[in-house]
Amino acid sequence: MINGTDGMSIVLRALDFAAHRHRDHRRKGGAASPYINHLIDVADILWNVGGVADITLIAAAVLHDTVEDTETTEAELVDLFGKDVASVVMEVTDDKSLPNDVRKRLQVEHASSLTDRAALIKIADKTSNIRDIVESPPVGWSVDRRRAYVMWGQEVVDRIRGTNEELERMFDDVCEKAYLILDREEPEHK
Repeated sequence: MINGTDGMSIVLRALDFAAHRHRDHRRKGGAASPYINHLIDVADILWNVGGVADITLIAAAVLHDTVEDTETTEAELVDLFGKDVASVVMEVTDDKSLPNDVRKRLQVEHASSLTDRAALIKIADKTSNIRDIVESPPVGWSVDRRRAYVMWGQEVVDRIRGTNEELERMFDDVCEKAYLILDREEPEHK
């Protein structure tokens, strides 16, 4: 029980909250899918692939981009979902005031110090992102840029291995498929 309500209620409230906060957001991919689809995908990967039944973690997975990408505050998450959910969200939240290359470097550097809950979200998030980048490439992203993203995702996940074998296996499978697709798309240089 979190805040006196059952687990399903917390997850449904988190989904409703995230859907509202991200209502005008779309994924960068050519399909421009609603952003909430990514959040549902991350929670689904955790639950159905990773066997994660920790309701705090599933709620945090659904909310993991709200502080980073919307006007949501940590205090608001604490008030609505409790300190545990908020602390996991904050642990995976990047400081958007920093340049993108610095944020990416810091994710690699800090990955090994993540709690298990945050590490699980990070693996599922990277899996979802890499799958999306390959299946529906962001407009204007070259093969090299997409390959660099996959390599960076691997750097992050390599620092948190040993957290969940099934999630790591799925991540590796998605990366392998990504490289195969990117290699086919790459123009001949010879």
